[in-house]
Amino acid sequence: MRLLQEQLITIMRANNHLLRDLALVKQLNLPHWCIAAGYVRNAVWDYMHGYVAPTLLNDVDILYYDPNHLCEDTEKQYEAVLREQVGDYNWSIKNQARMHLRNNASPYASVVDAMKRWPETATATGIYLDDENQIQIVAPHGLDDLFGLVIRRSPYFQDRDYFHARIHQKKWLGTYPKLRVIE
Repeated sequence: MRLLQEQLITIMRANNHLLRDLALVKQLNLPHWCIAAGYVRNAVWDYMHGYVAPTLLNDVDILYYDPNHLCEDTEKQYEAVLREQVGDYNWSIKNQARMHLRNNASPYASVVDAMKRWPETATATGIYLDDENQIQIVAPHGLDDLFGLVIRRSPYFQDRDYFHARIHQKKWLGTYPKLRVIE
């Protein structure tokens, strides 16, 4: 696992905007935050496919956990702050303490608890800067599927049809031909 963590950090550091993006999000002082999902996943899959140009992102997912402030407007305010700094991203900030409502689930206990319930194991990967500005990793399912180019449904995500529809809608198998779907 440690070797994959080091490889992930190396890949992410090759992203010209990574440290800027992490520093911008860190300035928001969000509790228990990370940049996750496609931002991390696509960087690894691009690297594993030998792509020089990064695959375009639909959005940049920022997660945090604050059970004391559940108002969606707060998230929109944070997005506006980031948009002022970097306007070419579609920033998507979500407080995971309220996302269980949207997902019709029991309350999540943390960012990690929310992420482990995402449709795919490889997507449930995030990064953040710690107090010493070192990159840290959040990966509730580990990094094996991400680096193994495996699309696997999370054991905590039950909707098999949605899982397959998402693969088709995202066009991952066309963009990343080395990927394998494993049930």
